[in-house]
Amino acid sequence: MLLDNHGRKINYLRLAVTDRCNLRCFYCMPAEGLDWLSRTELMSYEEMLHICTLMVKMGIEKVRITGGEPFVRKDIMQLLKALSKLDGLKELTLTTNGVLTAPYVEELKQIGVRSVNLSLDTLDANRFFAITRRDEFAAVMETMEQLLKHDIDVKINTVVMAGKNTQDIIPLVELTRQLPVSARFIEEMPFNGEGHSYSGIVWDYVSIFEEIRQAFPDIQKTPDPQYSTSYNYQIPGHKGSVGVIAAYSRTFCGTCNRIRITPQGILKNCLYDDGVLNIKDLMRLGVKDAELEETLRRTFNTREKDGWQAEQKRLENPNFHESMATIGG
Repeated sequence: MLLDNHGRKINYLRLAVTDRCNLRCFYCMPAEGLDWLSRTELMSYEEMLHICTLMVKMGIEKVRITGGEPFVRKDIMQLLKALSKLDGLKELTLTTNGVLTAPYVEELKQIGVRSVNLSLDTLDANRFFAITRRDEFAAVMETMEQLLKHDIDVKINTVVMAGKNTQDIIPLVELTRQLPVSARFIEEMPFNGEGHSYSGIVWDYVSIFEEIRQAFPDIQKTPDPQYSTSYNYQIPGHKGSVGVIAAYSRTFCGTCNRIRITPQGILKNCLYDDGVLNIKDLMRLGVKDAELEETLRRTFNTREKDGWQAEQKRLENPNFHESMATIGG
């Protein structure tokens, strides 16, 4: 079992396989994109499989593949298939924008992927284009249809943004009436690749839930699973469920069980820190697994108490401008 310096269990790894994305969502990156990493800067699939194998032996039970957009990276299914065979890994899942995913859904089902997070900020094609700067709404909806067809659990992740898509909250909740999907609404976060700072947000988790409650007054709180980042709800008669994620308010830090590895192999103890260990460089220097494991354990024992504390250290570097595409969601 892996424990950090606050006694929190660590059993969940979020691995970003690329910083590249085929959308240009304004809250994630500039219209022209980012300064993409070169191939040599990225971890290879062999390196990713190596570190995942070691971490599963150490106590990681769940791996989520993120990006950027995972399916932008060539031959991503090779990595997913290899990961699915790791002895001791209980759950393999991924987060995708759905643009390229539909053709792979059957394979995902075959290798044991039971749940997929689908990033979707609106059910309106015009607003989708305005938010993502790309005309790919139909492809995303096809992916959702294929996931449901193959009985893969779908969690729709919607970033709630004032003046942009708040009118989509109720339609997305309404989607849960007939479809067994989880509509999850996420507070906007300060990772847009441009260094814009936040002094607070209008649509926090309280106001998001109140918007939903006014339209569905019979909504009921359901038990939150262990380590859940979302407050979870059920509306009587609906096949699906609703979740609200306090990603900016950070109310779930006290039970955080996850760590992140960026595409260039940087370990992040917290979404809000600026990286605490370069795993890729250690592997390329030939550091043996026993030493790497010991280094990881020492690093896990330096985790900040919460996201606010981690962010404060990050903000001490005024030139540090991260995008969610480089962090890995």
